[in-house]
This record gives sequence, structure tokens and C-alpha cells, in this order.
Amino acid sequence: MTLRIHRPNVVVGLPDAVLFDIDNTLYSYEPAHQAGITAVRSKTERLFDITADEFDLAFKKARSDVNGRLGKTASSHSRLLYFQSMLETIGLGSQVLLALDFEQTYWRTFLSHAVLFDDVKELLDDLRIAGIPTAIVTDLTAQIQFRKLVYFGLDRYFDYCVTSEEAGADKPDPAPFRLALQKITPKGSGIWMIGDHPTKDIRGAREHLGAVTLQKLHRGVNVGKEGEAPDCTFTAFADVRHLLTTLQAGVRRVANY
Repeated sequence: MTLRIHRPNVVVGLPDAVLFDIDNTLYSYEPAHQAGITAVRSKTERLFDITADEFDLAFKKARSDVNGRLGKTASSHSRLLYFQSMLETIGLGSQVLLALDFEQTYWRTFLSHAVLFDDVKELLDDLRIAGIPTAIVTDLTAQIQFRKLVYFGLDRYFDYCVTSEEAGADKPDPAPFRLALQKITPKGSGIWMIGDHPTKDIRGAREHLGAVTLQKLHRGVNVGKEGEAPDCTFTAFADVRHLLTTLQAGVRRVANY
């Protein structure tokens, strides 16, 4: 059993709605990202007289510049803007056609290396059977996040989807959480948030929705501390399914995880 309930007093019944993050929650982000960057790096090395280290420095600077300029918005995550800025940093100008090509190379490779965690679809089926509405609450632009959901075959599993592009701000800003709640209109106030990020997902959902927070743990994810500490931690979605089954059976407190 990999699910641990740290605050049994708040996990006392079935949720009225469940919100999910996408990246690094439904799948492991880093392997897919590294594969995408490696593909673009290799293409850049073939096209120009540039080393891998020079590419990495230029990309790091480009990402920092874009993030610094755009702040906590969906467009601040745009790979297209990263690659445009990277090409400019290298001294090649905007190179818009090449920037578009790099973006497509990145996301095509990224998706081909992204692997959905076990039991995600089964958990979503359990929630649907129980009549519990679900929604995605995710940063980044709608176009790529929708592509991920379609790629994973999850587009029909969620009732609603909220991106930071639609909401106007990244998590942990209240806007994405409040928009999700507005769309779902749950019958009660028992909201669960399942995510990986201590600040964006755990603290954000607790502060703005009073949500019960479940943090997905795997390599590279650290458990939130103090105000960002989750109510539950788990490594396998199968154990969240087991928790739901236990709560459905009428157990008010499940402390022995």
C-alpha cells in the first residue's frame, strides 16, 4: 500500500468533485521533456555550427527571459517562444519557420515518450460510476494540453478542463481553481485535488477551495512541507481507487495506511 493519510480528520467521506493536474501527475514529465529537448538539440547541432553545451545555455537563457517577461501566465510556458528566443540568443534572428519546426519536433517527441501512469483511466471510471464529477486544472496553453489528453485517450474521461490560458493565470492563482468549480457546480463542498506540485496544486487548492489534497509521488517529486503539506500522499493510482472503495463502504476514518 503506497497511500498514506496524513490528516485522517479531513478524509471522512466521498468527494463531491475531484480536480486533477496533468503534467507530472497523470504521467512522468521529465523523461518526455528530456526526449523532446534532445531531439531539438540534435537537429540544431546538425543545422548549425553549435555544440550541445551552447544549445543548452541558449535554451536556458531563452526560457528564463520568456518566463521573466511574461510572468505566471500560460504563454510563459510556450515552447514556440522558447525556441524563437533561443534562435535569437544564438544570433540567428527569429527564424519563425525553424522555430515552428523545433516546436513541432519537441512536442511530437515529447508525446511519443509520455507514458500514462497505471490505473489513471480505471480511477476515472470509478469516479464516473460513483457520479463524482471531474475536471482538469492545468497550467500551459489549451492547445497542447488538449493534445495531451487526446494522445492519452483521456479526452472523454473528464467532465471539464481548465487551462491557465483560459483562466488568465497559472496556479496557485485562485482563477483556475474558481473557474473549475464554476464549471463543475458540485452538489457539496467536498473537493479533492490530485496533483504533484506542493505550491501550485496542494497549497493552491487548499487555500482557494478548502480542498482535500492528494499528492502524487514519484522520482523527482518532493512531499510538501508545512503549509504545502498534502493531506494524503500516494505513488500508485490503484491505492486511490482502494481509498474510494473504502469510503464508499461507509468507513469514516481510514488511518491505517
